[in-house]
Amino acid sequence: MTAHLSDAELLARLVAFDTTSRNSNLPLADFLCDYLDRPGIRIERNPSADGTKANLIAWIGPEPREDRRGLVLSGHMDTVPAEEAGWRNDPFTLSDEGDRWVARGACDMKGFLALAANLAAEIAQTRRGLLRAPLALVFTYDEEVGTLGARRLTETFRGTLPRSAIIGEPTSLRVARAHKGHLKMRITLHGRSAHSGYPHLGSNAIEPAGRVIAALAGLRQELEAEPAANRELFPEVPFVPLNVGTVHGGSAINVVPDRCQVEVGVRPLPGVESEALAERIRRAAREAAAPFEPDFEILSDSPPMLLDEASPIHRHLCGLVGQRTGASVSFATDAGWLQRLGMDCAIFGPGSIEVAHQPNEHLPKEQFTAARGYLDATIRRFCQEAA
Repeated sequence: MTAHLSDAELLARLVAFDTTSRNSNLPLADFLCDYLDRPGIRIERNPSADGTKANLIAWIGPEPREDRRGLVLSGHMDTVPAEEAGWRNDPFTLSDEGDRWVARGACDMKGFLALAANLAAEIAQTRRGLLRAPLALVFTYDEEVGTLGARRLTETFRGTLPRSAIIGEPTSLRVARAHKGHLKMRITLHGRSAHSGYPHLGSNAIEPAGRVIAALAGLRQELEAEPAANRELFPEVPFVPLNVGTVHGGSAINVVPDRCQVEVGVRPLPGVESEALAERIRRAAREAAAPFEPDFEILSDSPPMLLDEASPIHRHLCGLVGQRTGASVSFATDAGWLQRLGMDCAIFGPGSIEVAHQPNEHLPKEQFTAARGYLDATIRRFCQEAA
């Protein structure tokens, strides 16, 4: 068992693990299991299908209740790469820059993980006997590449988690009750390679891909013009966005390309089915590519999320921070999957999404400190005062 660390010390230890999604998160998961290996904390691993990664679930307090009282604090352990130019220091070493902590993952979202783990450790030591309902930590893998860990948890976890949950994404301590999803697809066009001096011997895969791209641009315009469910929650972008993000094809100018891949992302609003959008993409691509027959692959599917304004966790958090009503965010989170376990998920955490995924990602110390107080008050409300 690792000795207890301050919140900043624990944050420094967490960001030192390079948990870029292409890497295994097991070294960080092992460290957290060791850190949380204290009397009163029960820890469960939920491994990926290939065993190279794992979600963690830690319990403090009573066994799960039938009424599902209690609280879940959830965050992801992975980060995006730190390969951008402009970092002032090693991105995997926590830097103190006066009013902020700087490192990859500092706000997205290892600051929240540090607070959740330390609060759990302190409660297990000093007041677990006061808990009338359980506190659960749910730490996931591969959120950044399509909420893969949360999906795995949803599909394989057989236990019961408390209904009320905080997903600690960086919202600058504003309460969000809705977000769009993110469906990622790959469309592959197949041709036949040949020397470009003898094009009749080949079949150019890039040409039908160009028609597919034009068709997807038309579909994007259709989606922007359609009245979508819950559009009033997203006033800046009140429609389903579609983005052709990458195109890969060809090997040399003098070779007829035999393959071209187009990758597209679409962000459904709550109430819009991703499969219906995927079928519209398939139909548009098939019609445009004919007589070529494209292949389609779903790369990831992060569902949208919507929390009832009247839910206890929403009312409580809004009351804590003096917010009249919940906001929305335009990025997908693990909450899209976790809500399928019957959980009421509020998005709430320190740091700004505007500095996440950027060089010199940082977490304001003032928000880091304030978040600890808000989380502790929420644990007391949902775990100690639970009737």
